[in-house]
Amino acid sequence: MNPINHVAIIMDGNGRWGLKNKNSRNEGHKAGLVALEKIIRQTIDQKIKYLTLYVFSTENWKRPKEEINFLFNLLESFLKDKIEDLHKKNIKLKVIGKKKNFSKRLNYLLNLSEKKTYKNKKLQVNLALNYGSKYELIQSLKSIVKKKININEKNIQKNLYTKNIPNPDILIRTGGTNRLSNFLLWQIAYSEIFFEKKMWPDFNENDYLKIIKKFKLIKRNFGNI
Repeated sequence: MNPINHVAIIMDGNGRWGLKNKNSRNEGHKAGLVALEKIIRQTIDQKIKYLTLYVFSTENWKRPKEEINFLFNLLESFLKDKIEDLHKKNIKLKVIGKKKNFSKRLNYLLNLSEKKTYKNKKLQVNLALNYGSKYELIQSLKSIVKKKININEKNIQKNLYTKNIPNPDILIRTGGTNRLSNFLLWQIAYSEIFFEKKMWPDFNENDYLKIIKKFKLIKRNFGNI
């Protein structure tokens, strides 16, 4: 039975779900938060220590400004309303990605949330915000050159946003799209990947548990036989 330390999720399909069910992409994003809370609870129940969520990519800035503003307002509301509850549940929040493009208000809330939950141990939730794996790798290499240390696998890993975090055992993408979209390209070299047809708001605890069960039975060779 394979142990699971880290699950990464591309939460795709919110906008399409919203248009189909509520005639509004924004309603889909709101429904996606409800699904997320259920998955966080189940992650804790399964004693998984790390959960990385693809919240907003470096490419998502191409979306309509109104939708981007709604997404960030939704994130601000989530942090204000839920951070105390997450803290009480011993959940740590960490942001991976470029923060400098966000508003002062959102950056303040992100920094406050990280600081408040820093010592929590039950589950670490990594929010991939303004995140792009190619940019992350370039920044890692720049850091290595600046430090005048050898360019090797160990040092690249040490200079990623995810340093000190084990690589994902499982990557899940909902929404029926079979691609990685510039997400954790280095870290998922040997992750087991599960593409789900369900859009994120419809993804539930049973779907999650089915994937966990399948993963535990996979023979993982890591290049061996």
